[in-house]
Amino acid sequence: MATKQPADGRQLRWNRHNEERREQILDAALETLEAAAPGVDVHVQEIAERAGLSRTVVYRHFDDRADLDRAVRAEILDRLWAALIPEVTLDGTIPEIAERIVSTYVGWTVAHPSLHRFAETDSSAGEEDPLQEGLARIAGQVADLITTAIDLLGLEPSDDERAAVDPLVFGLVGAVFAAVRRWMSRPVRTPSAPVFVSMVTESAWHLLQGFGRRLGIELDPDQRVEDLLAAAGQAT
Repeated sequence: MATKQPADGRQLRWNRHNEERREQILDAALETLEAAAPGVDVHVQEIAERAGLSRTVVYRHFDDRADLDRAVRAEILDRLWAALIPEVTLDGTIPEIAERIVSTYVGWTVAHPSLHRFAETDSSAGEEDPLQEGLARIAGQVADLITTAIDLLGLEPSDDERAAVDPLVFGLVGAVFAAVRRWMSRPVRTPSAPVFVSMVTESAWHLLQGFGRRLGIELDPDQRVEDLLAAAGQAT
């Protein structure tokens, strides 16, 4: 005689099924967007067909089109942040670090123009903006790196200077992302990606170099950050 499965076991299987079906729909949505030109409206029926489901089944997992769009946008940004965040480290020179982050972002947008366009579209009024949340996440990580470097170097910034790190970094990261979005939106994408990355990186370096001077340190574009920190540690 078969053992009767407990109700919670059935619920777990049902929950897992729903999660898998939701992922199936989101994957189909991203594939449909990737196949379309940037900015082209993708219909739920197209997503359902690619997922091998009906529109009715899609709407069992999402309240409405706006709910589906929010989930798709969040999934796109999760993938972008997964590519970007590992690059935010202190490995290399400051220009190399900046170039690594900018190049990764530009490379991702060039590889996924339709996903990028969809992710940057404004969400409904009054709702949280996942793009801004993601930018805040990246900027916060960069600000933490700079604050860590300041402490390891034994610098003694004023309270105002230390407090300014956060908004200055948020402004810098926001400017970089805005520049890339503007570049991506141009009918003819010029200059070329490598040239554009180089120009954005150089601009970021000059801003960071100026902030370093304000803190009393002359940053060398050819000095690796880990070597700078190691030398500072030996001097203390």
